[in-house]
Amino acid sequence: MEKKKVLIGMSGGVDSTVTTMLLKEQGYEVEGVYMKLHSKPGYHEIHQARAQKAADFAGVKLHVLDLQEQFNQNVFTPFVETYKAGRTPNPCALCNRTMKFGALADFADEVGADYLATGHYIKTDGRFLYQAEDDTKDQSYFLFYVDKKILPRLIFPLGERKKTDIKAYAAAVEGLESFASQAESSEICFVETTYADVLKDYVNIDQPGEVLDREGNVVGEHKGYMHYTIGKRKGFTVHGAHEPHFVLEIKPETNQIVVGMKEDLEIWDVTIGNINLFDERSEFDTTVKLRYRTKAVPCHVTIEGEKAQIKLQEPVLGVAAGQAAVFYDGDKLIGGGWIE
Repeated sequence: MEKKKVLIGMSGGVDSTVTTMLLKEQGYEVEGVYMKLHSKPGYHEIHQARAQKAADFAGVKLHVLDLQEQFNQNVFTPFVETYKAGRTPNPCALCNRTMKFGALADFADEVGADYLATGHYIKTDGRFLYQAEDDTKDQSYFLFYVDKKILPRLIFPLGERKKTDIKAYAAAVEGLESFASQAESSEICFVETTYADVLKDYVNIDQPGEVLDREGNVVGEHKGYMHYTIGKRKGFTVHGAHEPHFVLEIKPETNQIVVGMKEDLEIWDVTIGNINLFDERSEFDTTVKLRYRTKAVPCHVTIEGEKAQIKLQEPVLGVAAGQAAVFYDGDKLIGGGWIE
């Protein structure tokens, strides 16, 4: 019987390296691909060399795919534009749909691969995605936006495993020890320090402006609206304030931010657009995460056309437009949309 062929995205990190080894152990015919996405200076020289080392060790062919133009168009430019619009972007979810499970799926077709694999911590049964066993590493939130047509082709060997086991696996294999000890990659691959450092090369983020209270009175100053996200409590002044104030709203057209008390951040209703669901229901009770690394809260969802209304059963603090609202039924990912 012919072996099934799988294409694995190889980043040069421990997760994708061990995933490659596991796929070979499971009897697949494996080919790797290193994607050049962003153009951060010096980045690809280091990571591509690591990916090549891992591929050589595993005995798999490594393709190199230069997708910098597509990445710029699909992920990076929207990242900058979202901040300019006073919203908070989620570039990883966009990248997963358009690049890692979009462009990479097209390349899998080119090389005749039946399956596509990555080192993501997530599980799938071919119809739905599920949270990983290792809840400290679970990446399901960032995969809510992938096209459901691709799900039957996806393999995630790390979904059942703990990160500590993956590092131990690499440490125990002669030749892979260096992968076990290298530093973890950052959450957003093209952001090394802060997002402000990335933005400042493309837009003037340092434009001092007014801080308003909820009634519209000027109560202080800030250093430029793009420095702030909803819920932030530092980096601006409020004259005569004796307790912390939090950003409630960002007004890009007037370069103003509105601030208030912590309880003013409470949100009970959320509207989302650009919805991507893995099941067909238009009204349902479920739980929703409105930011990564927050707990899912119970809610009622009503979908009408291109939008959905989410009624929360308990308030959530600091809901930011541009972020993802992701629905879960237990550990099953139902889909989600973009907060408006």
